[in-house]
Amino acid sequence: MISNKHKILDAILEQGMLPLFYQDSEAGSIEILRTLYKAGIRVFEYTNRGKSALPNFKKLKEIRDAEMPDLYLGIGTIKTPADANAFIEAGTDFIVAPIVNPAVAEIANKIGMLWIPGCMTPTEISIAQEHKAMLIKIFPANILGPEFISSIKDLFAGQLFMPTGGVEINAENLKSWFKSGVCAVGMGSKLISKDVMSKGLYDELFDNTKLALDLIQQNK
Repeated sequence: MISNKHKILDAILEQGMLPLFYQDSEAGSIEILRTLYKAGIRVFEYTNRGKSALPNFKKLKEIRDAEMPDLYLGIGTIKTPADANAFIEAGTDFIVAPIVNPAVAEIANKIGMLWIPGCMTPTEISIAQEHKAMLIKIFPANILGPEFISSIKDLFAGQLFMPTGGVEINAENLKSWFKSGVCAVGMGSKLISKDVMSKGLYDELFDNTKLALDLIQQNK
């Protein structure tokens, strides 16, 4: 049987994109999740970036279970074992981190959960591999650029990389990332902008999500 870890990884690779955001508003978070789902998103990362992250996540999980059973719902910005445990208890499907914390890796590995750590250097990538990271987030990718992936990918043959930061809804930008050797891209504020959140521009978000998914399929 294929483990959930592999199913979720396959779903990220197929989608070619992992959308991510955090918003204080519970109602706003729910609307964004529904909009992304309606546009075709089946794997999604909510980020642990504010005081309402845990209660909002629990609510999103309820909505997911009731309305979108085929959606994988993960949590991002997990830096400590305490955070990892809190969101695992809340029912997260996978964990994303901006850093490599071996203690968080250990928690995820023990229960067979997908853990996607963030790395900025070859040394960090090597440490992430030692702790069984199947997919590594290159972060902040806007500082490193596609050239970084091109330069290091042969050092880590077979490793899957996903840049987050500096990925735009633009054919040239996406093509440069996929050509460098990434398997998917993380999309935060370039997709789910402050305007979308503060003004409730859900139609715009729907259109941009469809466009991003189309461009990714054409360029990956």
